[in-house]
Amino acid sequence: ALVTAAAATVTLEVFFLPPYNTFKLDFIDDAVALAVFAVVALAVGTLVALERDRRVAAELNAQEINALYAEQRGLKEQQAQLAAEKRALELVDDYRAALLRSVSHDLRTPLATIQAVTSDLRAGAVYDDDVRDELLDLVGDEVERLDRLVANLLSLSRIEAGSLRPDLQAVPLEELFTSRVRKLNRVLRNAHVQVDVPFTLPLAEADYTLLDQVITNLLDNAARHSPDGGMIRVRARERDGLIEVAVSDQGPGIAPPDRERVFEAFSRGEGSMSSGVGLAICRAIVEAHGGSIWIEDANGGGARFVFTLPVHRP
Repeated sequence: ALVTAAAATVTLEVFFLPPYNTFKLDFIDDAVALAVFAVVALAVGTLVALERDRRVAAELNAQEINALYAEQRGLKEQQAQLAAEKRALELVDDYRAALLRSVSHDLRTPLATIQAVTSDLRAGAVYDDDVRDELLDLVGDEVERLDRLVANLLSLSRIEAGSLRPDLQAVPLEELFTSRVRKLNRVLRNAHVQVDVPFTLPLAEADYTLLDQVITNLLDNAARHSPDGGMIRVRARERDGLIEVAVSDQGPGIAPPDRERVFEAFSRGEGSMSSGVGLAICRAIVEAHGGSIWIEDANGGGARFVFTLPVHRP
């Protein structure tokens, strides 16, 4: 500031005050003007220097604040990541505990039934033909139940591992539904099943095996919640460029607040005897096909499970 003020004063005296081009003052007024100019130049130079220092300090403070903000944001992200990892570990523990409960109950119960029946038959217990056939049907039911449970648990492990990849092909839904109802005749023996598929329905773009598992789980679920002699309907229609499939029963239905929860793995309704994984697998398989699944009220009471599939394009 001092150097700038001195340079400005000398420039004023030499080039702007007479006699010009010399450092000499001939008038008192010029001397006073030169002195005032020097003071003003010094003041302005000082203010400019102070302002520059303040600007530099402000930039440094801004950089420090930005650095602290970035560090704080990084700490929050790390905290969120740690919380997510902790929640993931808790979910793994919950899944492990639920899986152990499922294995301990849902696998051991049919195994105990099979063991009891086979032990009696092996011990030479005498039964009439009707009782013997009933016992053999009971064993067959429990074997099929075990097969469905194991298939669901294997599918759940694939879903959790992220390895569920549908092998898409053209699937005739009427053929699939009819075949599934026939194979589940013992599960559905106490219900009336109606399959409603128009002959004009296009083929679905789906994985036959996975779709078979979805229909199996939905029919099994409907059979467990339907009263004896109740009607179970399997219906398919083309709508908005998609195929909409619905499986409805005449059971107690599902309250709206519980309709999302039932699709969570190992979630069971009150009094349910299921493993709690079937509907979760249905959702995962349907979504892997690019569709969606939801629950509605069935006509006349009960629950109606609806899901969509893409249409096969040759």
